[in-house]
Amino acid sequence: MAAKYRAAGFNLYIGLWQGPTEDQLATLKREGMPVICEQNAVGLRHRDDPIIAGWMHGDEPDNAQEVTNPQTGKKEWGPCIPPAKVVDEYTKMKAADPSRPVMLNLGQGVANDAWYGRGNGAKLDDYATYVKGSDLVSFDVYPVAGLGKPDQLGLVGKGIDRLKGWTGGKQTIWNCLECTRIGGQGKATPAQVRAEAWSAIIHGSRGLIYFVHQFEPKFDEHALLDDPEMLAAVTSLNAQIQQYAPLLRAPASDRVSLADSAADLAFASVRKGKASYAFLVSLVDRSVVANLKFAGQHPRVTDVVGKSGPDGKVDLAPYELHIIRFE
Repeated sequence: MAAKYRAAGFNLYIGLWQGPTEDQLATLKREGMPVICEQNAVGLRHRDDPIIAGWMHGDEPDNAQEVTNPQTGKKEWGPCIPPAKVVDEYTKMKAADPSRPVMLNLGQGVANDAWYGRGNGAKLDDYATYVKGSDLVSFDVYPVAGLGKPDQLGLVGKGIDRLKGWTGGKQTIWNCLECTRIGGQGKATPAQVRAEAWSAIIHGSRGLIYFVHQFEPKFDEHALLDDPEMLAAVTSLNAQIQQYAPLLRAPASDRVSLADSAADLAFASVRKGKASYAFLVSLVDRSVVANLKFAGQHPRVTDVVGKSGPDGKVDLAPYELHIIRFE
């Protein structure tokens, strides 16, 4: 499926089921799709192969792990993997190949304080140690498909802010996005997926990992590719993000800020040359008003995406993105 994903604007695979295998790596190489994968024997034989962009830990070590009860022989949930063990595994992976980054993807406990799936004895302070076991740290939370709470899209930005704090801003941060039904509950709309993606970027994520599978009501490994509406939306979103990538990498600007706190939206500003840009995205299914505050004289405003009103007033429709240029 690599060619189809590439056509939709994807440029990296994360993880290979029961891999990497020789066939998987050969296929990805033929399609020009690099991968971050587990560091198994096959992967290590390809140390000199640029198709492998990095190595990854097992997924979500901070969640409760399935164990076998020695008395009953039945499967049950045990504690999470200790943070120190994750750091130890990182050290071993770097020793085997110091040339590539190691990625760690954490679970929703990064952002969702109501999450009960981390097991007995787990605590929020563990994350400050978990992140030391990686060069690149990610997390996943799916407000709609996973939690059934479309009013909690702000958990995406909250998790990224926490990772920035735990890493001291010294590690690259990515995050996972929902774009399928996943477990058969709800499914985010294209507008909600766009809002989650832009909220993540505004908060500082520099890589978006789409969860493209569906488990219920029927397993579909490539559910995104089988959903024409969502696939078109994600393709458009990926193109839009690439279009503004040079701005997203620009340093922060203090020429424009929010006049008041607005929990219903995500906001950031950057400077590029003599201009500053404000990025705003609504996270709720209702209209939101953002009032911008300018340092110094009122600048000349050029709307790039969306329309802003006079005196820094921005009316955002549900899940709407605005990009505004100031000179």
